[in-house]
Amino acid sequence: MKHHKYLIVGGGMTADSAVHGIRKIDPDGAIAVIGEELHRPYNRPPLSKALWKDSPYDSIWRSEHGLNVAMHLGKKIVALDPAKKTATDNAGNIYTYEKLLLATGGEVRRFPHFDSGIIYYRTADDYLKLRELSNQGSDFVVIGGGFIGSEIAAALAMNDKRVTMIFPEHGISSRIYPRPLVEFLNSYYREKGVIVLAPETVTSIRTDGTKKIVTTGSGTEISADGVVAGLGILPNTELAVQAGLAVDNGIVVDEFLRSSNPDIYAAGDVANFYSPLLDKRMRVEHEDNANMMGEAAGRNMAGSPEPYHHQPFFYSDLFDLGYEAVGELDSSLDIVEDWVEPFRKGVIYYLRDGLVRGVLLWNTWGQVGAATALIAEKKPCTSETLLGRIKD
Repeated sequence: MKHHKYLIVGGGMTADSAVHGIRKIDPDGAIAVIGEELHRPYNRPPLSKALWKDSPYDSIWRSEHGLNVAMHLGKKIVALDPAKKTATDNAGNIYTYEKLLLATGGEVRRFPHFDSGIIYYRTADDYLKLRELSNQGSDFVVIGGGFIGSEIAAALAMNDKRVTMIFPEHGISSRIYPRPLVEFLNSYYREKGVIVLAPETVTSIRTDGTKKIVTTGSGTEISADGVVAGLGILPNTELAVQAGLAVDNGIVVDEFLRSSNPDIYAAGDVANFYSPLLDKRMRVEHEDNANMMGEAAGRNMAGSPEPYHHQPFFYSDLFDLGYEAVGELDSSLDIVEDWVEPFRKGVIYYLRDGLVRGVLLWNTWGQVGAATALIAEKKPCTSETLLGRIKD
């Protein structure tokens, strides 16, 4: 039985940030990180962005920082006993703790009835597998038109691959972008050589020699050297449920990131936290939240409690377009578009009951703070008062 003052379940960005947070308060307390992947912590965003633009693979690794941490890689915690403060891994090892952090992230959504050779894109190993396929082949199918699907389709196309996107919505990221921007992106991707099949579904995938044959709902068959799916993730709450913690679209935490058990914390993709800015509970699956919430959880575990009131931002790269955004981006909200150059540069405001709830900074950089402050004002706005409000 191995005892650590701090036990972190999960080996990603959130876990690594928590280590930093702990060490800023407690330089000596024993820390153990238990992660399912065989890799030490790495930055995830480059897997669908920078690594396809000639950044070296080694650039993804986060600093090992010499902070005296026991890393147990390739291990999965399969049982928690909050009463005894024990965690058991899939090799039968038992760890005891004083404070525990669940940074278990999410599990990729998968097709329930077929799974033939699909890369459900999320990890460094997924990147290496897709990179190897792209070095050998030229034709790829990307299933999904959201965050990951749009980035991977662009990444492959920029590397001179023939790409077909398939997704059930009417356009790329149609759940978050206003309709005119969605229609522009559909055309823009097609101009870049991407075949966009939307709205369309996938009914089967089979292997034929070295090829994958994708059949759509309309009966079209597409031959590909690789099939990538970005269908989103589900919060990995299995351990939390087994331990009797409160779970509701993730592990429910208080403002200090404590679960319903005061010695068990949760952070990152898996944590359902309260946002004072938006006055609602939410779960955020982006890098800024992983870094900021992970460090906050670490500091709180180490005895320096501060409420987590940070509002995470997120960003994306799509060919030579990109954005930063904060708050609620929901295409069903009232939307005010303020274009400097239509679909190339501008700011999009998302309103509910006249209040700004989210801001999309399209090719407009360095304004996340201004956007966050605008949401925080919680004052009624109109298109007239918003036009020109945020500029580069």
